[in-house]
Amino acid sequence: MDKTAIRHAATVILIRRDQPEPRILIGQRGKNAAFMPSKFVFPGGALDPADAGIALVNDLSDDCLRRLQAETDPTLAEPLLAAAVREVWEETGLRLARNGQAPENAPKDWQGFFDGGYVPSAHGFEFIFRAITPPGRTRRFDARFFLVDAENLVDDLDDFSAASDELSHLQWVDITKMREFDLPFITEVVLAEVQALLKKGGKVQTVPFFYHGVSSSEFKRL
Repeated sequence: MDKTAIRHAATVILIRRDQPEPRILIGQRGKNAAFMPSKFVFPGGALDPADAGIALVNDLSDDCLRRLQAETDPTLAEPLLAAAVREVWEETGLRLARNGQAPENAPKDWQGFFDGGYVPSAHGFEFIFRAITPPGRTRRFDARFFLVDAENLVDDLDDFSAASDELSHLQWVDITKMREFDLPFITEVVLAEVQALLKKGGKVQTVPFFYHGVSSSEFKRL
């Protein structure tokens, strides 16, 4: 695999509203990680081939779906949503799910998700940001960022015992204190967008898109 090739990816900003200030779930990448070592990040990761075969509850609005399909292969929309759900589950042990019938032959990466009669769900997803990693980095991603309310999780919000070891120090952080952590630049940019959205009542009008090509960079809105 060409590690410098741009890979499609999904990142999830989980927001919890059971205290006076909203809280966001973040974790710390390992110090030996090839991409963003030791940084605190939102859960997320690259699209896997198996994600394309996952059926999930999906009630995105027409406008949200249109923006997600803009300037890319439109058939990637649902696999990206599945990747977002899977990455949250793998990295935090928490499931974005609804009650439903498990498939007979779940892909290896998804085995265990369906325990308890749950199926993956993109209910409540809002596509809010897109960014391509600049050239010259050890890894490059075309990352879509989704804002999701924690009420869509079916597991104990404070139980990370089923999480993989990709992120440590998983915790819900007061949104006003997020910048006390060592965040990547793009995470700070997305965080500012989240705060602006919350002030406007959470209504997405357009989606910022940081495009970094080989010879030029461009800021767009989808």
